[in-house]
Amino acid sequence: MNQLAIHGGNPVFPEGPPVWPVVEPGVQAALLQTYQDGSWGKYHGPHCAELASTLGQMHGTEFVTLCSSGTIAVELALRGLQVGAGDEVVLAGYDFPGNFRAVESVGARPVLVDIRPETLCLDEKLLEASIGKETRAVIVSHLHSGTANMPRLVRFARQRGLAVLEDACQSPGARIGHQIAGTWGDVAVLSFGGSKLLTAGRGGAVITPEADIHQRMRVYSDRGNQAFPLSELQAAVLIPQLELLEQRNKTRRENAQRLLRLLTGTPGLQPVDTCSQHDWTSYYKLAWLLTSDHLTERRDDLLAAFQGEGLAIDAGFRGFARRSDRRCRRASGLNHSAWAGRANILLHHPVLLESPTTMDRVAEGIHKVIMAFTQP
Repeated sequence: MNQLAIHGGNPVFPEGPPVWPVVEPGVQAALLQTYQDGSWGKYHGPHCAELASTLGQMHGTEFVTLCSSGTIAVELALRGLQVGAGDEVVLAGYDFPGNFRAVESVGARPVLVDIRPETLCLDEKLLEASIGKETRAVIVSHLHSGTANMPRLVRFARQRGLAVLEDACQSPGARIGHQIAGTWGDVAVLSFGGSKLLTAGRGGAVITPEADIHQRMRVYSDRGNQAFPLSELQAAVLIPQLELLEQRNKTRRENAQRLLRLLTGTPGLQPVDTCSQHDWTSYYKLAWLLTSDHLTERRDDLLAAFQGEGLAIDAGFRGFARRSDRRCRRASGLNHSAWAGRANILLHHPVLLESPTTMDRVAEGIHKVIMAFTQP
């Protein structure tokens, strides 16, 4: 009865995981409207302006730069902060690889600090030891189901004269303390990539309360036209998704909490959590760390078994623990970052919009696989 699907048993979800993006009438209507009015093929139109305005209202600023990806958004943000050759930028040893490359792209040097294993986010307590005379900025990401300690991090950065770049690509609409993610730092970035909670296939945005940062990004991007554009068609399909974001985040949060309760006591799994009980994340991914050496060593087999049951569970980032000293400076040991890189497993978000009964089935599938790998 509990034989794994990869060994010939019945999968928990024979239909497989839900697709993303979902069929959305508001998006369908937006696509039809852009076709009818011709804005889908224009350089300029109403949709980018409306999207920028809506994002600005959501984040309490008028300065929003739409762009072609969350990855280029990080580079633009660094250029807006005037980070360049000879500077240093602090970031976590476990993070999206594009953030490391963005620092290199502006000519700066990445400085790595370890993460808090319970959140997978930068450990703000290690910042003091990471600061050198060339340090100019900190990149802090809210990853998977974790949130960074923004109040402490921003307070420290202000005391030391450092800029804060907040990466909210995985956490649109999340709440950290009393503020929305993306409003804590000097500048923040969003992503509209194909797997993201707000998707246009590709795309991103940079948000800042500072007019001078916004202007520097505009000047850099102007090559006779916008060199890193978001199209009118992409903007049009994002607007109706923004209207649904708050309710969808609430549904994902409730379902994630139900799933975590159902899996309490499952051996070998440590859930990744928010920094504070008052934080609300968006659950782009629901993350766990494998606490058993046996499970960690067999992670690829474990993931194959999850996927055989129809669960969209995969590995996350590898992290930077093995990056060469020629490319970066290590300001602390990276033991937690290394562990996260080899021991993380992530449930993709689409299923978190399903019913509570479906969460019960997800828990059944996860428990089935874990027990098959842990029982003699």
